[in-house]
Amino acid sequence: MIQGLNIPQYEHQFKKVAEKLYIYDIIRKKYILLSPEEWVRQQWIRWLIEEYQYPKNLMQVERGHHYQNRQKRTDLVIYDRQGMPFMLLECKAMSVTISEKTLEQAAIYNKTLQAKYVTVTNGLCYAVCLVNEGKLLFLEQIPNIEQ
Repeated sequence: MIQGLNIPQYEHQFKKVAEKLYIYDIIRKKYILLSPEEWVRQQWIRWLIEEYQYPKNLMQVERGHHYQNRQKRTDLVIYDRQGMPFMLLECKAMSVTISEKTLEQAAIYNKTLQAKYVTVTNGLCYAVCLVNEGKLLFLEQIPNIEQ
């Protein structure tokens, strides 16, 4: 089930360098070039921290991994308290439609990661799924990190 998204607009730190706008990433603790995908990711990071109490220290941005001998990067991985991948979050620009195809892309990335949940968002809507025996089962809400 793809759900509409209505999250608060969080305050972010910005800076401009050589006519390019950068946003401060509270996970990587540095300024990152602001792209449409980065905006969505930064909003989601803040939303998961503020509304769902996901700890910052359990989040990793742009984690590298290999899939079929190719280097890939995930947008955001959240780990459980035992250090195991809990959720893979893939962020798309607001102009990208969230569809079965975008979920399949995230599921492919998850084959090496093996997170319990896969979420895809474009900042306007999202789909969150439980991974069960290789199948994605749609959920109605964001899972609690303590599950």
